[in-house]
Amino acid sequence: MLTTLAIANYRSINELVMPLGPLNVITGANGSGKSNLYKALRLLAETGRGGVINALAAEGGLESTFWAGPEQLTRRMLSGEVPVQGGPRQQVKRLKMGFASEDFGYAISLGLPTPTRSKFALDPQIKHEALWAGPVCRPASLLVQRQAAMVKAREGRQWQVLHQHLSEFDSLFDQVGSLQGSPEVLHLRERIRSWRFYDHFRTDPEAPARHPRLGTRTPVLHADGRDLAAALQTIDEIGDLQALNEAVSDAFPGAEVRVDAQAGGLFSLRFYQPGLLRPLSAAELSDGTLRYLLLVAALLTPRPPSLMVLNEPETSLHPDLLPALARLIVRASRDCQVWVVSHAPRLVAALEEDPRCNSIQLDKPLGQTVLVGQGMLDRPAWNWPD
Repeated sequence: MLTTLAIANYRSINELVMPLGPLNVITGANGSGKSNLYKALRLLAETGRGGVINALAAEGGLESTFWAGPEQLTRRMLSGEVPVQGGPRQQVKRLKMGFASEDFGYAISLGLPTPTRSKFALDPQIKHEALWAGPVCRPASLLVQRQAAMVKAREGRQWQVLHQHLSEFDSLFDQVGSLQGSPEVLHLRERIRSWRFYDHFRTDPEAPARHPRLGTRTPVLHADGRDLAAALQTIDEIGDLQALNEAVSDAFPGAEVRVDAQAGGLFSLRFYQPGLLRPLSAAELSDGTLRYLLLVAALLTPRPPSLMVLNEPETSLHPDLLPALARLIVRASRDCQVWVVSHAPRLVAALEEDPRCNSIQLDKPLGQTVLVGQGMLDRPAWNWPD
């Protein structure tokens, strides 16, 4: 489980170090930075998938993602005593992201290349990466360190050079095959790759989940929900069928969901409700009902990830469904760490009833995203690697 997330110099986040728990609820007014925090976490996940540079390009490039305010907002600026103004930078401009758990931590620093005549002069480069043991980075806890093109790993009390010509566009995790002496790199990469993000389930009339599809065992629901019927059938056969039935009945009393296998292996969804003489197909379900079933399939996965992130899961749901969704999320948080980014007060209130809930409210004074109520002594211990 992640215990700390740290982001610096990303959009509205000048620097943010936040504590994490088994169940994390992120709230705040529109424009407070919830989406930026969510995007930063997705960008961090791309380091383990080899796509961090392309992901930055899709956001408009590194220069457009940098924090646009002064290097530091002073107390006098925040109080309005003096206007917001910049000055000579004290540190090199870098986009930095990192996380820590009880066993390992990781951080990455990205910046622009040295000016050249190349047409790729705005391509981001990975300037520094570090992997350490334990929840806080200290010189004695560093295990693997990458500076520009060189990678070295600790061997006893000495450092061994593992790679001298690593591309500045590739992460440590892209070179697992050549870092045989550092199994923790492989371990951490696989942990990051297991993270799941659900933020754009399709429920429109042409959504794949509404139409029969060839079924294969699906312990992990696709990000757009295209394999819903197969995912529900997988829960039926190798997952927790009782939990599935309870989740459906909790939201729709007396209702049942079944999956039919048609000729040729096509799977289709059937939704049974009291009072109806025939089941409803997925094509007939309302957007809210279909979206709830998609969330059920995601949260009751037979293969829980180390981290699952739900971005505004209340979209299209009637408020009366939110308590049932909250109970489903709380149940899932017993098997994996869960993030919920939400605008819905009723969902947030229901989740906060769980004693393990870590409720985080964001605000954005003078354009800078901060954690409401976080003082200097509340900030988790965190050191950026040199």
